[in-house]
Amino acid sequence: MNPTSTLAWKALDQHAGQWSAKHLREVFKADPARAQRYVADACGIQLDYSKNRINDETLELLLQLASETGVAARRDAMFSGAKINNTENRAVLHVALRNRSNTPIVVEGADVMPDVNEVLERMFAFADKVRAGEWKGRTGAAITDVVNIGIGGSDLGPLMVCEALKPYGHDTIKMHFVSNVDGAQIAQTLRKVNPETTLFIIASKTFTTIETLTNAHSARDWFLASGASEADIAKHFVAVSTNAAAVSKFGISTDNMFGFWDWVGGRYSLWSAIGLPIVLSIGPDNFKALLAGAHAMDEHFRTAPAEKNLPMLLGLLGVWYANFLGSPSVVIAPYNQNLHRLPAYLQQLDMESNGKGVRNEGDKVDYKTGPIIWGEPGINGQHAYFQLLHQGTHLIPLDFILALEQSDMDPKHHAVLIASCFAQSAALMRGKTPDEVRAELDKAGVTGERAEMLVKHRTFDGNRPSNMMLLDKLDPAHLGALIALYEHKVFVQGAIWGINSYDQWGVELGKQLASGIERALKGGGGELDYDASTQRLIGLARARLSLDR
Repeated sequence: MNPTSTLAWKALDQHAGQWSAKHLREVFKADPARAQRYVADACGIQLDYSKNRINDETLELLLQLASETGVAARRDAMFSGAKINNTENRAVLHVALRNRSNTPIVVEGADVMPDVNEVLERMFAFADKVRAGEWKGRTGAAITDVVNIGIGGSDLGPLMVCEALKPYGHDTIKMHFVSNVDGAQIAQTLRKVNPETTLFIIASKTFTTIETLTNAHSARDWFLASGASEADIAKHFVAVSTNAAAVSKFGISTDNMFGFWDWVGGRYSLWSAIGLPIVLSIGPDNFKALLAGAHAMDEHFRTAPAEKNLPMLLGLLGVWYANFLGSPSVVIAPYNQNLHRLPAYLQQLDMESNGKGVRNEGDKVDYKTGPIIWGEPGINGQHAYFQLLHQGTHLIPLDFILALEQSDMDPKHHAVLIASCFAQSAALMRGKTPDEVRAELDKAGVTGERAEMLVKHRTFDGNRPSNMMLLDKLDPAHLGALIALYEHKVFVQGAIWGINSYDQWGVELGKQLASGIERALKGGGGELDYDASTQRLIGLARARLSLDR
C-alpha cells in the first residue's frame, strides 16, 4: 500500500499543522508527565523521546500508520526467511547471524543455523590461535598486527566496533583498517607494521571489488618484497569471501577462507565472518556477547508492543519529521569518544538502505524517503556544527547517545561529559527568550541600543527536537543491542515507505562506470559513451598518469 493513501497518513498531514504554533517549552509546562510517559526501555537501553514535537495524538496516528502499512507483517516475513529483498530475490537474514537461541530459520527448505554456527566456530578457533600467539608467521614469530582490507560494510562495521570496544581489545595485537583505494592509506599503514608479524584479512564477498583487490595486491607485493615467498602468503593472508577460486589464485589457502551468504547484506554483515577482525580484537567470548545483545534487541523488536518497541518508535519518529515536518536530515551525536565512528557507520546503514526513489512495485515515490544522516561525537560538535542546530534555519532532529558507564571511565571527566550532553538536549528544546537575554545583559551592565541589538543575536528559538538514548554501559552486549536497534529502525521506515531497504543499485552503477573509465585511463577505450566533461577529465588524468606508456 502506498503510505500516502492510508487514513493515518492523511490524518498526520492535517495534524502536523498544529505543531507550527506549539513550542516544546510550553508543552512541557502544560504536561510535565510526558517526561515519564514518553520513555521506553529494552536491552539496557533507555529511549527518552519526550523532547520531540509529539503528543498522544501524534503517537496514536503514527502507530496507526505502522499498522496500515503492514510493518509487523513485513517484520515477521523477514524473521521467517521470506525473500523480502525482491529485486535480488533474496532473504534478509542478518538476524540469523546472531540467533543465539538457535531457533531454526529456514531458507528454501533448509535451516541456515548449522552453517552459521559452523562458520562462527571456525572464526573462534582461528582467533584463539592468533590471540594466543600459536599462529606463526613465516619466521616463526607470533602475530602483532592485523590489517583488515575491505570497503563499505566490510570496513565500516568492523572498524566501528573495534573502536567502540577498544577497552576490550587484545593487549598486544594492534588493529588496522584500509579501505580507501588512494594509495596513501595502504602505504601509511604498511609503514607501521612488520611483514614478519602482520596478518592481512582480505574481505570481499566476490573477491572482485576493485578497491579492495587493488589494496590487497599492494599488500601482497609489499609482503613478497620483504623476502617472503609465494608459499608464505598462506601464513599471513586470510580471506572473507565466497569465491574460492579467486582466493586460491591470490595465494590464500581456502582452509583460511571464511564465507557468508547472499542473504547477508554488506552493511548488515559485521555479525558474520566480516566480523573476523572484531573477534581477533575482543576475543570470541566478547563477540558472543555482542551477538547476544543484538539478538536480545531482535527479540524485543519481534515481540514487544508497538507503543513500547524501541525500533518502532525510533522509526516512526523519523517518518514524522521527514514526511510531515519537513526535516531533511538527522544528526547522530554520540557522547562517548569510543563511538566516534558510529555516525559514519549509521550513515551507510541508513542512506544506502533507504536512499531509494522507487517503491517495491516499481513506481516512483511521491514522498520523501531516506534522510541525510550525519554527525560527529557530540562533545566536539558543540564547538562546530551545533551552532547551526541551535540558530540555523533547518529543522534537524538529533539522536543523543550516551553510555552511563564505560570501562575506561574517569568519573570527573564523565560528569562533565554527561552534563554537556544533557545541557545540549535541554538548550535545543528550551531555547532562550528575548526577555531572558535582556535580563542577562542588564545584569552585565549592557543597556540601550546595544543591548537591543545583542538581544536579536543571542536569542535562541529552541523547539529543536531530540531523542536521548542512554546505555547502561558501553560494552559488547549493549553495543550489539544499539546497532540492532538502528538496523530495525531503518527496517521500520523502509517498510512504511514501501521501498526495498536491502539492495543498492546506485552503488553498482558507480562500479560499472568506474571500470570503464579505468580502462579508458589505461588507453584501452571505454564501452560507454561518456559525456564531454567526463571525456575531458579522462584526457587530463591520462596525461598526468601516463598509464599507457
